[in-house]
Amino acid sequence: MSVEYDYHHLHHVKEQSKSRKTLWVTLILTAFFTIVEIVGGVLSNSLALLSDSAHMISDVIALGLSMVALQLATRQPNARFTFGFLRFEIVASFLNGLALCIIALGIFIEGVQRVIHPQPIQLGLMLGIASIGFVVNLVLTLVLHNSVKEEDNLNVQSALWHFFGDLLSSVGVIISSIVIYYSGHLWFDPLISMVIGGIIFTGGAKIIRESFMILMESVPEKFNLDEIRAVIAEVEGVEDVHEMHLWAVSTDHYSLTAHVFISPNIQPFCVILAINETLKSKFGIAHATIQIEHADINPHGEYGKDFLRLQKQTKQQIRRDA
Repeated sequence: MSVEYDYHHLHHVKEQSKSRKTLWVTLILTAFFTIVEIVGGVLSNSLALLSDSAHMISDVIALGLSMVALQLATRQPNARFTFGFLRFEIVASFLNGLALCIIALGIFIEGVQRVIHPQPIQLGLMLGIASIGFVVNLVLTLVLHNSVKEEDNLNVQSALWHFFGDLLSSVGVIISSIVIYYSGHLWFDPLISMVIGGIIFTGGAKIIRESFMILMESVPEKFNLDEIRAVIAEVEGVEDVHEMHLWAVSTDHYSLTAHVFISPNIQPFCVILAINETLKSKFGIAHATIQIEHADINPHGEYGKDFLRLQKQTKQQIRRDA
């Protein structure tokens, strides 16, 4: 007998049609131009062009992972994956960022070797393919940038970093070919490739950090946990907020849990409703699980004892003031 799982607080799927269409178009164009650039890089013997083609290969892999992540994100949660498959978006982004960093290191190592041992380059073929690559990468970068503005998705952001690196690579190859043509300095080709590698590494490290923080279930940077705790404490009937956790399931899906001590003279359901409405209206947090407690019933060790002691002292002070 199948069981239907109802997660009504938060829609644990992502229907991102814009991102999906964008990635399909980008994947097809990238795969085609990758083949062109590999052939051109081998024939021209340009490391800058070959490093760009290696980056393009990583783009194809990254886009493939992103497509898988988007498809999995549409699957409904089940008894084993209660948050659905949204988190795979973050896993794919982490792998994409790691791929960027590894490729950048490879480019840098090969660049050092080419600086020491310069190799002849066919400048005409190098410049022609780099110019075409610049146009292709510019178009794809703009397409992905518009997609990120419409739908927040770390996968598409990581793909954008890939293509921003490609765009810079194309510019670097064009500059390199012109400088070599007029100066004859062959070392300028690997030097440009190493600069490109540094930019690629920076983008990859940024993606790795963002995805790592989500995988570690850290509090998202857009939120201040102390501020949220203070706002919850201001809700009528709430006397204390503790055991609070806030994390991102994916780039725009947040979950919060908290325990609250409440006044025994107020309806607990009213408190829960008020807290949920406050979190949604002030912070955009639509998925919150609030546990109502009484310090003299639910054991909390020293924390509960300190709370009851302080509460008793406050009441005594009120009586004396009255």
